[in-house]
Amino acid sequence: MFEFIGTVKSVRDNKDDTNWTEAVSEIVVNEQLQDGLIGLEDFSHIVVVYCLNEAEFIIEKHLTRRPQEREDMPPVGIFAQRSKNRPNTIGIASVKLLSVEQNIVKVQGFDAINGTPILDIKPYYPVYDLVENAVVPEWVDKLMMYNFNRTK
Repeated sequence: MFEFIGTVKSVRDNKDDTNWTEAVSEIVVNEQLQDGLIGLEDFSHIVVVYCLNEAEFIIEKHLTRRPQEREDMPPVGIFAQRSKNRPNTIGIASVKLLSVEQNIVKVQGFDAINGTPILDIKPYYPVYDLVENAVVPEWVDKLMMYNFNRTK
């Protein structure tokens, strides 16, 4: 059983799949866990584990689909994409850490909407979290280029 350690505070309440690169939000950690944040401010990035509490998984609709439902993307299975509609509502994101003040963790690039429950926060360790020479399909590069260009 999981217990939420906090929630997201954000102006974003739209569940769309794009334009999260510049989004700034706050993770409001439960006050009794505040001391668990000591030292986190020394990191540039963190890994956030969260609950996709407003997502839904409909096997006929989401098991295989085109990423972001774009016609120029190939149909791929749910485990080959980062869609929010998954068999289990667990999300994970590596985000830029902007500040830590008391029980508020301010971040950038977190693709979670206002009120999203937080399960855990971990520091980003390049030795564990960075994979050099990782390979992705061509369509992922195309999708990311499209999304990056839309945020400017």
